[in-house]
Amino acid sequence: MDRAFFAQLSSVARAAIAAEIAAGLSADNKEAGGYDPVTEADRAAERALRGAIEAAYPEHGIWGEEYGATRAGAAVRWSLDPVDGTRALVCGLPSWAVLVGLIVAGDHVAGMIDLPALDETLLGMDGMTERNGVAVRTSGCATLAEARLSTTDPHLFADPAPFDRVRRAARLTRYGLDALAYARIATGDLDLVIESGLKCHDYDALVAVVRGAGGTIGNWRNIDNMNGGDGVAAASRALYDEAVGLLAE
Repeated sequence: MDRAFFAQLSSVARAAIAAEIAAGLSADNKEAGGYDPVTEADRAAERALRGAIEAAYPEHGIWGEEYGATRAGAAVRWSLDPVDGTRALVCGLPSWAVLVGLIVAGDHVAGMIDLPALDETLLGMDGMTERNGVAVRTSGCATLAEARLSTTDPHLFADPAPFDRVRRAARLTRYGLDALAYARIATGDLDLVIESGLKCHDYDALVAVVRGAGGTIGNWRNIDNMNGGDGVAAASRALYDEAVGLLAE
């Protein structure tokens, strides 16, 4: 696996999304009793990504948000979120991303956060993370008192109290950034992201990007496990531990 193939995946997804934006986007709702939008850009991008992967690696498994699993038992699996932040996309905001994760025997070995509206691609692989080909690092922030915190939407927490404990201890908090927040952990511009309700396609691409930049990512209990849907990404292990301690109180 090389960087050129991830560049190809970025290109095919961007082209598919751009074509649908030019044609005019409309959103369908996937969630009865709530609102979870999906557009033809989401579907077209996933089809394009799947086509490129199938052509290059027909033996690999694929999991995608819109079309589910192919060869689910394969040792090598691609995880696709063709548009992470569809709400941002339909609102004309630039924080949406194409997420591609590569998992081998359960390990997150590579991940891409592609930000077409900002013309940025973050790629984590081989133990390092690059933005548009240039290596990046987290801020190294080690204390909540100095941390810049983000979550997509504080109203998504079933119980807002744990997040609020962290928010009150942090230096500042920003909302609504979707996967862009994790990219900004890697580039040193944010220090901490806390989320809930994540599915594998939401986080599989993020793990290698955050860790390759020197950060720590896990769930609210364990850095070695992203299961359960509750995620914490931090600029340092010390900051992760402090945040998790407050979340657990």
